[in-house]
Amino acid sequence: MIHVSPRALRRVLLAGTAGLASLAASPALADDLREALVSTYQTNPTLQGARAQQRAVDENVPIARADSLPSVDGNAQYVEYLKQSSNSFTAPSRAIGAGVDLGVPIYAGGAVKNSIRAAKTRVEAGQADLRGTEASVFTQAVAAYMDVIRDQAIVGLSANNVDVLQVNLRATSDRFEIGDVTRTDVAQSGSRLALARGDLRSAQANLIASRERYIQVVGKAPVDLQPPPPLPGLPASPEDAVAIALENNPDLIAAKERSKAAGYDIDIAGAGRMPRVEVFTGGNYTNYLGTLGGATTAPFAQSQSTAQAGVRATIPIFQGGRPAAQERQAQARAAATYETEIAVERDVIAQVRSAYSSWKAANEIIAMNQTAVDAASLSLEGVQAENSVGNRTILNILDAEQELLRAKVQLVTARRNAYVAGFSLLAAMGKAEAQDLGLDGGILYDPDVNYRRVRGKIWDWAKDKDPVAQSTRTVDTPAQDASIPPQ
Repeated sequence: MIHVSPRALRRVLLAGTAGLASLAASPALADDLREALVSTYQTNPTLQGARAQQRAVDENVPIARADSLPSVDGNAQYVEYLKQSSNSFTAPSRAIGAGVDLGVPIYAGGAVKNSIRAAKTRVEAGQADLRGTEASVFTQAVAAYMDVIRDQAIVGLSANNVDVLQVNLRATSDRFEIGDVTRTDVAQSGSRLALARGDLRSAQANLIASRERYIQVVGKAPVDLQPPPPLPGLPASPEDAVAIALENNPDLIAAKERSKAAGYDIDIAGAGRMPRVEVFTGGNYTNYLGTLGGATTAPFAQSQSTAQAGVRATIPIFQGGRPAAQERQAQARAAATYETEIAVERDVIAQVRSAYSSWKAANEIIAMNQTAVDAASLSLEGVQAENSVGNRTILNILDAEQELLRAKVQLVTARRNAYVAGFSLLAAMGKAEAQDLGLDGGILYDPDVNYRRVRGKIWDWAKDKDPVAQSTRTVDTPAQDASIPPQ
């Protein structure tokens, strides 16, 4: 089984210069794929929102643990006795009082213990979900990055095709003037030029859309994107890919953890029929403010205090079938999570095999399209040479030029598809997250840090600061155009 080495992937992404064959040759390069992923990691709202959701899940552990800790309640009151019994001659007119009660849970049938276990397990499931969100957002960023490069290359090819056809139309018109070609040849050249201009406009619109999508995911405008580095650690076979995914895919890990948590929920529900034992103590103080005894001269103590302590046992005898129903309900929900786990496993296997097939096919298509480009280039040269001696028509030249353009567009598209499919395969294998991609340098978000921070908190006033948005807004980003860097 092939394992993807995070260190190897980190070295490649940090290098950033050795790479796949260029999809858009440009000598002035400003942004690379690693910079795009770092920006995505720090500013993407989907990712920031998932982190906040995980912090909320972390709090379920101290919430569950609170049921196992002592509870202290205090009370205070001031009373004015507005009307007394006509037979009461010593009743007070007013009083103040205060009391404190302390309860310590001793036994709850295992409900608290299993609640804590379930909460901890769901924290682990949530952390796996966060990994999955991270990989998904990175896949979107890579796709957006490659879409810009692809569409930029297609705009360049389309613009060059328009230039070629303009030259061809002028040459054909000149030859028509001297009677070397017919009006049909001029019309065919003009028609191809009009179509090429339409294709160029479509390509420009696609480039603008890709750049706007890049801004949406990455958080900033693309600037002279350089070719991406190669993706290391790709598996040799679909079997290897599936084996790695079954061990590392975050969605599958989360499903397994939720199945474990559902097992604890059954025990929690069953504890509803068990006795509960609590140790309690309390004290009260009352002061009648000199009004106890009324007008009599008998001495009365104007204040009193009491204290008590004991053990309280609550033994359920009959609850109308509620505990059994809750336990059956928890069992059914657990059964659902077991089936969900299998469904996720099926989905992961299908996703990995599909991504592997797409990646392999795209790489084969690259080779085929490269052959097609080479052959189409040679064909165009031959047709042009034969046309110069009268063996080929202008239409033959136009067809050859169109075939070459189509082959080049398919080549850059295949390169984009191969890279995105390869990255999608790594994501499905659980090997396309921040640590795997070398996005280090003090920026990595570790969800376990917050969990360790809050899991033992017991102070009722230990709140955090009011939240503020962490993601960057793109409202100030200028609308994109279809200009391409100078070649």
